Amino acid sequence: MEYSEEKLFEEKVFKDPVHRYVHVRDRVIWDLIGTKEFQRLRRIKQLGTTYLTFHGAEHSRFNHSLGVYEITRRIVDNVFASRPEWNEGERLLSLCAALLHDLGHGPFSHSFEKVFDLDHEDFTRKIILGDTEVNQVLSRVAVDFPRKVAEVIEKTYENKLIISLISSQIDADRMDYLQRDAYFTGVSYGHFDMERILRVMRPREDQVVIKQSGMHAVEDYIMSRYQMYWQVYFHPVTRSAEVILSKILHRAKHLHEQNYTFKHKPHHFYSIFEDRISLQDYLKLDEAVFLYYFQIWEEEEDQILSDLCRRFNNRNLFKYVEFDPAKEYKKLAKLSVLFEQAGIDPEYYLVVDSSSDLPYDFYRPGEEEERLPIHLLKKNGEIRELSRESEIVDAISGKRRTDHKLYYPADFLEKEKARPEMMQIAQILELNLDNGTI
Repeated sequence: MEYSEEKLFEEKVFKDPVHRYVHVRDRVIWDLIGTKEFQRLRRIKQLGTTYLTFHGAEHSRFNHSLGVYEITRRIVDNVFASRPEWNEGERLLSLCAALLHDLGHGPFSHSFEKVFDLDHEDFTRKIILGDTEVNQVLSRVAVDFPRKVAEVIEKTYENKLIISLISSQIDADRMDYLQRDAYFTGVSYGHFDMERILRVMRPREDQVVIKQSGMHAVEDYIMSRYQMYWQVYFHPVTRSAEVILSKILHRAKHLHEQNYTFKHKPHHFYSIFEDRISLQDYLKLDEAVFLYYFQIWEEEEDQILSDLCRRFNNRNLFKYVEFDPAKEYKKLAKLSVLFEQAGIDPEYYLVVDSSSDLPYDFYRPGEEEERLPIHLLKKNGEIRELSRESEIVDAISGKRRTDHKLYYPADFLEKEKARPEMMQIAQILELNLDNGTI
């Protein structure tokens, strides 16, 4: 029997709080889960710093990746099976791409990527195509199989239907993370009727479409996503932790560039600081490594790095006020001057952070991020874009919501509140230092 068709003697299952069970019968999938590159995802949190806001949010990229695989397996094995539009020969490719789609994520992924100008999708490709255990497993299927898996994840594969399964505005990736993140954060926003959506999915030549009868379940899904972004993903306390995390990494890199002598040499960071990180270096990084350095950096002579690490480790986060950078740039400039006069570096302690999301969009050809819209399959066989049929979706379609906040160290202001600079800062920020409302 060919490796691609080999089944385990007995089906393996993972007990899962969201899907009840994750089922594995394919030898290829079981072998991929056992690789060291995939096991590394156990040490990368799915929601980064969100655990500092919602204490249950300790789940990992490993959990999520298994969930995306399970949803995809249910679609291709139960929903698409025997339908003429579906090529059964693409089944294993779909499952592998679903399982490995987040393989290249790093520790505290998005903050980490922004600071060092990295791209987890680039590292996903390198892991799949490089000298790795994952590549060895995929290559046993066929010489060109790793390339095909990488192309599906990169959204360049010729069969767009497979791409839409894991990367569209209604896909296995989103359906898993909304439910999983809602479960572990303890909120109710991310719940929707996934069973109904799966039942009304239909394969078409270039994407998954939804039967008209399932429109209300899709509306619920889109509103769940909208609520999760603003109530969980963009929570201002989580964003405060991300601001401090980013500033720690910026400060450590700056000190290295200034030839600062660290008490404990940050060996894991040298190749990142110097923009020469290899795949092997990257795979050695996980959140345990980062948190180890954050702990020992509390003892550094550099007061900024030491203070920021202490804040992150002990959850002494920055406070925030609503802020519009377009209208209040003069206020920001004045605050920066006052912070410097008070001996507080505004580069690290006065930070504007912006959050932005587009809950649903129709097709806009030529845009940098082209979003494949959700299409409904009507009873007469006609296919219509969702916002043309749903008043609810039409109301939010194409409307980007953006939120800006200004973060600052309230404890610094409180400690030195007798100083005239602090009183001026408090007045500009509309704070009352006397009654503690900072």
